[in-house]
Amino acid sequence: MTSVWRRHRRALVASAATLVVLAPLGWLWTSSLVPDTYSVMDMGYADFGGGPGSLEHAAENGRIEGAAIGHVAHGAGGVPSSADVRDVTTLTGPREGEPDVAITLTARQELVEVDGGRAIEGYTLNGSSPGPEIRAVQGDLVEVTLANESVDDGTTLHWHGVDVPNAEDGVAGVTQDAVGVGSEHVYRFVAEDAGTYWYHSHQVSHEQVRDGLFGVLVVEPRDGLGTGVTDVVAAVHSYDSQRTVNGRVGETRVDAEPGDVVRVRVINTDDGPMNTWVAGAPYRVVAVDGVDLSGPTDIEETALLVTAGGRADLELTVPDQGAVRIGAGGGATSLVIGPDDAAPPGTELPASTLDLLSYGEPEPLALDVDDVDRDFEYAIGRRPGFLDGRPGLWWTINGGMYPDVPMFVVSEGDVVRMTISNSSGQVHPMHLHGHHAVVLSRNGIDATGSPW
Repeated sequence: MTSVWRRHRRALVASAATLVVLAPLGWLWTSSLVPDTYSVMDMGYADFGGGPGSLEHAAENGRIEGAAIGHVAHGAGGVPSSADVRDVTTLTGPREGEPDVAITLTARQELVEVDGGRAIEGYTLNGSSPGPEIRAVQGDLVEVTLANESVDDGTTLHWHGVDVPNAEDGVAGVTQDAVGVGSEHVYRFVAEDAGTYWYHSHQVSHEQVRDGLFGVLVVEPRDGLGTGVTDVVAAVHSYDSQRTVNGRVGETRVDAEPGDVVRVRVINTDDGPMNTWVAGAPYRVVAVDGVDLSGPTDIEETALLVTAGGRADLELTVPDQGAVRIGAGGGATSLVIGPDDAAPPGTELPASTLDLLSYGEPEPLALDVDDVDRDFEYAIGRRPGFLDGRPGLWWTINGGMYPDVPMFVVSEGDVVRMTISNSSGQVHPMHLHGHHAVVLSRNGIDATGSPW
């Protein structure tokens, strides 16, 4: 009898222990499920950065007791009334007027022929990858018609780094619906800022961009680049580990004569940082991410780190003898500029790297960064957990996993400061859509060079 009871007791203890383990796991699994459809306005929680709508702001203005602030996180107060709401589809570029630049881009899911490398299954625009280069002059009205011929998941076009109205931004599920097979979408915007940009899909972008759905957008200054300046694009992209410049593996050559001044627009279309440099001549970094730098100076035997999605304009003079090589992360793939018969220098990566915090000359900013309307923290991390029922090591923002993440709320005209930190152990690129930002400091060290 005693033996039977012991067996029953052991079974009960084992069952209880199993429940103790499985019940929390079951709750975590259930609570992590994401609905098939949802509004981005319903996800996460509102963070007002201490500005209008926040508890801190209300306390400062005598509307609540300050002691209450410590007990409640940034809440959903300050949500606009229905009379203040504007439908994102109304935030468009000019609907009328003859465009200065007009092009139709047809997206296809097909074999991509990589020049000098092996073909991959991917995506093309007008039959090629990269897609056609789009060139405009500052102030031009640009009209692009995206036609989806065979991209099964649908697609969009995002104008990376360009300040466009929200409805022209091309983010599927947020600013527009994805363009399905057999459908079209027309983008219209004024190219107000000269600079080096690019465009790419923002639907299943980790796959579609990687496998070829992108192209270059250059906006030239109204007054041009100056007499005798040769304008060259170096769009770097990896197709299944095959690094290319302008779609070609290995050396890509551009003919130029000694004494020619060349502006090289380096674009990193990959999802990780990349070093670029000039071997064979001094060079200047004249623009970063579409914005000219102030007082750039000559540098030699020094690399520049170009972040994922980032751009850097390099200016150089072709030497009297030989050619120059523009490095693209290392290895044989690079851009060579000079006479056809000139031998370029080697491909070795320089030992030193330029620090943009102290490069160039400071100049006044157009905003007062010491008197901000909103002040946000954006902490990138990773932690184990469940996401949509799947266990894993997931990205977090301010300690929360998607969709429990902050929605940063601002008002038109606000000066906004954001402190971004990353404890994830991995490089993580970030960029704003529809806005430019200026770097104030890095790891506690203030920027002292050109505004960047």
